[in-house]
Amino acid sequence: MITALSIGPYFFFNFFSLFIAACSSQLLESCSSTTDCGAGLYCGNCPALGKSQPLCIRGQATLPTSIISGLPFNKYSWLMTHNAFSIVDAPSFTGAQRITFYNQEDSVTNQLRNGVRGLMLDMYDFENDIWLCHSFRGQCYNFTAFEPAVNTLKEVEAFLTQNPSEIVTIIIEDYVHSPKGLTKVFGDAGLDKYWYPVAKMPKKGEDWPTVNSMVKNNYRLLVFTSDSSKEAAEGIAYQWKYMVENESGDPGVVPGSCPKRKESKPLNSKSASLFLMNYFPTIPVQNEACKEHSASLADMVATCYKSAGTQMPNFLAVNFYMRSDGGGAFDDLDRMNGQTLCGCSTVSACQVGSYFLPK
Repeated sequence: MITALSIGPYFFFNFFSLFIAACSSQLLESCSSTTDCGAGLYCGNCPALGKSQPLCIRGQATLPTSIISGLPFNKYSWLMTHNAFSIVDAPSFTGAQRITFYNQEDSVTNQLRNGVRGLMLDMYDFENDIWLCHSFRGQCYNFTAFEPAVNTLKEVEAFLTQNPSEIVTIIIEDYVHSPKGLTKVFGDAGLDKYWYPVAKMPKKGEDWPTVNSMVKNNYRLLVFTSDSSKEAAEGIAYQWKYMVENESGDPGVVPGSCPKRKESKPLNSKSASLFLMNYFPTIPVQNEACKEHSASLADMVATCYKSAGTQMPNFLAVNFYMRSDGGGAFDDLDRMNGQTLCGCSTVSACQVGSYFLPK
């Protein structure tokens, strides 16, 4: 006879865990709250597509390096948040009512925990400091300001410290004119110890070092700026020297078209080994993002892949990254990494430790 005493507490712990997992709703199953959904899922809907019934929707990315590691950094595709700091309901640090557009819904810390590995940040001189602002005409105002940039950068520093095998990329829309302003704010945040030296970045379209070597050398923060003068002045990489980029805003979401951004080299250029793909409208609409991240996003990935001479985007930049009618940007990234890394329809089909060498 088996008794509770002879079975022991380990059995009950595992039985309870299995019971909870069995009772959790899976992808696209109905739910009433996020606690009803399994790991990596949340409870949401998409009225913009006529889907008002709450369902369990993906809320986390699959990290491709957890399946296939050791390849050059530019062989992977990563999720990037457009205006990562421009967060709905973010408190005002100036006391003024904010009048601007919003692009995300949760903290930068949560974005990173959910698998985001690229952050777009707009930095300005403001109140004798460097601030994150979603503004216009190159000027930050008290009603467009979010917070001192050091606050968000400290979130990145904490994440990199707590996750010693992860790599984060920051792209700065740069309106900072104070001498060494960016150098100071990154140093104040403690991020200089993770800095990837610009002198070691590939400048002629060569492969980047492997993710393993970047982690080993602690080069786990890549920073790019839109201001070309900062490369010589502060050692911060000028973005379009190292990557190509499609047009952002409304021109970048036209079906069947993937034009380059004016500052960028042609998308099929072989002199830059990174590719940033933007997919978000000029005016962000929170409740429309789930529709944007449905089939139209997958179609645009295919369009941009062809426009770039069959180079897969390395960064996929979106608004409200968790919004979808099911898998959204997370599923698209799985397909992108699956095709690049192992020639499979999704990265989850790749065999751990293997990789694909296209002919």
